[in-house]
Amino acid sequence: MGYDQLKIPKATARRLPLYYRYIQNLYNSGKQRVSSAELSEAVKVDSATIRRDFSYFGALGKKGYGYNVQYLLNFFRKALNQDELTKVALVGVGNLGTALLNYNFTKGNNTKIVAAFDTNEEKIGKKIGEVVVRSVDDLEEVLEEEGIEVVILTVPAHAAQVVTDRLVKANVKGILNFTPTRISVPPTVRVHHIDLAVELQSFVYFINNFSPEEDLTDEDEEESTQDVLVTNSSE
Repeated sequence: MGYDQLKIPKATARRLPLYYRYIQNLYNSGKQRVSSAELSEAVKVDSATIRRDFSYFGALGKKGYGYNVQYLLNFFRKALNQDELTKVALVGVGNLGTALLNYNFTKGNNTKIVAAFDTNEEKIGKKIGEVVVRSVDDLEEVLEEEGIEVVILTVPAHAAQVVTDRLVKANVKGILNFTPTRISVPPTVRVHHIDLAVELQSFVYFINNFSPEEDLTDEDEEESTQDVLVTNSSE
């Protein structure tokens, strides 16, 4: 198989891990094929959207047959780079950081927090989950030694940009930002902002002011205007 670069909508890219997780469950249960209707019921995405998402990657299924589960599993594993372990660092071992270290994402995917950093002397040297907390003074050295390019940021708001500047200089490619600060990075670094307070406020607002049907319409509009590059395997 070769690899081509393909542009797909961002909304589709966000659904790929959801599809992959469910397909893993199907494979583990011994199921050999699945229809778009069955996928729709399980992941709560309408079947037309699933067929459209899959169509961006070529012929993943056959009309009247559905989709071969093992083929889908292999395809999405490659698309999501699940054949290789993605090492992640976490900076800021407060309540949220501690919870993330204990969870550590390893169930069903190949993403793992392998390093954690904090400034609190009482936390440095302690093991949380499987990770020993290091001093933030060691940040750049450990990132280079471990080849870490993805970082979760859970520091206090006032420290967010200072730490971000250090991460940029350490050639980090992606930051998952849980702080309320909208950090600034160069175009070469991707940031996803996750502010739980804002998300909850937005969620309550949508409950009170919009119907679920309107959400679907907005998603269709987003898919038509926002694209992302992904690696597509082709025979």
